[in-house]
Amino acid sequence: MLSTVKRVIKKVLRIKPSPRDAFLYYDYIRHDQRRLEHLASLNLPITGSAVLEVGAGIGNHTSFFLDRGCRVVSTEARQQNLEVVRERYPDLEIKLLDLDYPNNDIDETFDIVYCYGLLYHLSNPASAIEYMSSRCKGMLLLETCVSFGQEESVNLCPEPQETLSQSFHGTGCRPTRPWVFNELKRRFDFVYMPLTQPNHKEFPLDWTSPDGPGHMVRSVFIASHRQLDNPILVEHVPLKQRPH
Repeated sequence: MLSTVKRVIKKVLRIKPSPRDAFLYYDYIRHDQRRLEHLASLNLPITGSAVLEVGAGIGNHTSFFLDRGCRVVSTEARQQNLEVVRERYPDLEIKLLDLDYPNNDIDETFDIVYCYGLLYHLSNPASAIEYMSSRCKGMLLLETCVSFGQEESVNLCPEPQETLSQSFHGTGCRPTRPWVFNELKRRFDFVYMPLTQPNHKEFPLDWTSPDGPGHMVRSVFIASHRQLDNPILVEHVPLKQRPH
């Protein structure tokens, strides 16, 4: 009996992780919903845009743009994730793209580069921002995990490479908000942060009171080559925000 149990355990351990298991569970779906609700509330000029989606995972956010009449090129570093995107959106243009080591397969510039939930899985976020700015002729929409602090720091950290929603190379980062903001300023004429945050525990409203250790925290940034007239956006890093 014991040997049978051991064989079953070994068989389970040999099963490759599923992209759907990594991206389609309750907490992850709820988190996606809150982020996209917040993005919609910003009333940004998105409809009909050409969009480069980086770090698409299995395409949980892709329909946000398709439903607004956008043309989307969806990219992801893991081939097994892209296979699911192809199943979900068979008519979509899809490319393999590792933002830690970007290739030259994409020479088009886009109205919008969409980067939600990817930057903190990278070991060289500065070069990723440089690459995204080179592909962007309008807005870069960026959401990422960050660290509390007013200093400029990248804060590299290990991530489980075998997890299909984590770093492709095993090293991520948790940059401070000032680091992200100022790095974007090096590439874009206008950088904004919203006065609002998604209604989710990972999006703090008071940046003067850090949460306990181990709690992931996130921020949203909008970088643009053109000035945006939007009362929800400010051109600095706010210490206090509100739910949208």
